[in-house]
Amino acid sequence: MDLENWIIQLRKGILEYCILNTLKNKEYYGYNLVKKLVSIPGLDAKEGTIYPLLSRLKNQELVKTRLEESSEGPARKYYSLTEEGQRITELMNSYFNDLMKGINKIIYDEE
Repeated sequence: MDLENWIIQLRKGILEYCILNTLKNKEYYGYNLVKKLVSIPGLDAKEGTIYPLLSRLKNQELVKTRLEESSEGPARKYYSLTEEGQRITELMNSYFNDLMKGINKIIYDEE
């Protein structure tokens, strides 16, 4: 088994899941969102991966953006969830929670 490949595939799905959940209750401007995701141990998120994923989520109408002028430099792009993004995130959380309950039963040999 190629463990490294398995880890890469797992991270790809989890990164999207983490982006949506990070934006669930609060909007973030791009750089702060990247810093938050990069700080998650084991996720191995990189700026070059996060921005294209945000663009794809915007194209899927799960994320919306707005620009705000900044006194510290160029305008900042803020990201937040759309109503559809909120709905999908809730469904993903429900599925993920059920999945983790089942996985934990297997890991901890529970009946």
